[in-house]
Amino acid sequence: MERREFVCKLGSSLAGTAALSVSEAAPPGTERSASEREVQSEHQSGVRTRRAALMKVGTQHGSTNEILRILAAFGVNNICSSLPSMRLDENWSVEGLIRLRERVESFGISLDMVPLPLSSHYITKAEMPHIMLGKSPERDREIDAICQMVRNAARAGIPALKYNMSILGVVRTGPTPGRGGASYSTFAYEKAKQDPALTEAGPVSAEEYWERITYFLKRVIPVAEEYKVRMACHPHDPGMPRNKGFRGVQTVLGSVQGLKRFIEITPSKYHGINFCQGTISEMLQKPGEEIFDVIRYFGSRGKIFNVHFRNIRGRFLSFEETFIDDGDVDMLKAMRVYKEIGYDGMMMPDHVPKIPGDADGYQAFAFTFGYIKALIAAVDLE
Repeated sequence: MERREFVCKLGSSLAGTAALSVSEAAPPGTERSASEREVQSEHQSGVRTRRAALMKVGTQHGSTNEILRILAAFGVNNICSSLPSMRLDENWSVEGLIRLRERVESFGISLDMVPLPLSSHYITKAEMPHIMLGKSPERDREIDAICQMVRNAARAGIPALKYNMSILGVVRTGPTPGRGGASYSTFAYEKAKQDPALTEAGPVSAEEYWERITYFLKRVIPVAEEYKVRMACHPHDPGMPRNKGFRGVQTVLGSVQGLKRFIEITPSKYHGINFCQGTISEMLQKPGEEIFDVIRYFGSRGKIFNVHFRNIRGRFLSFEETFIDDGDVDMLKAMRVYKEIGYDGMMMPDHVPKIPGDADGYQAFAFTFGYIKALIAAVDLE
């Protein structure tokens, strides 16, 4: 019934529904009050009104002129750019960021977010490794640089930044064959090689990891609050067994409980999550049943600043990343929940399966963009 219903609604939407413009979206932080006003209006009038879907298809695929032309043609009008630079230099200056924003805008695209040089890399490849390595003068210098990037982003008119707090990077085992000969990124904990037994960061207990995260947040979030820049942190990908961890590291942001603790560290509406639905599904035993309430939990608290909208097949410690329509999660139902909570940000395919002959992933991304746009159009009619 879900797929049949989706097709019917998609047909109607393509016949006569225009996409919601950016100007119609609720301002950040007002989603819940807007929803409450709609409910009150319905109650008073006795007539149910259709609530608009505020989500926007987005991407972090890249921000070269070539890619921006393609995105503009696809109707992907909101993006996160590529990393401006690995360090605080001219590209992170106010002028440099303004040039970036204006170049993106020249294609009719809004620059909604920029990544900080805190990527999901293994610790030896991290741009600013000392933030996650612990106490040192270098850690403070790197955090000072991050704070200045936040200030410069605000002055350049960039409303949000995304980042990772990673030591392990993204851990995977060998890929598995997927639909039509595509290659699906896969993780199976029992097959993952823990050799050498420790990373270059040495053993990192849960307590030590939380200290490093908390130290960073206590320094950075007050600056973000002062300059009104939303800070979106990506979960650890994938989650690892509690108390066992992986190569001596406890991935404290690799569970829903850990993410709940994370958002409570500092009470600020500018402190939230880059909600990777795929990664969070990987934390669950029954993602096809459990993910919807997780979306509601963080969304109802205004903590979802960006969504990586991808699907998986499997469960905690054993999964593969599928095409958006080939996994265990009902993505139409998920999109309905984002509408329900009043989420008004980007829905991104953060990455996609590899298709033979599609070296840059343009075909796979094009398929996923279209699917996301169709889902948004469908739930907008409901």
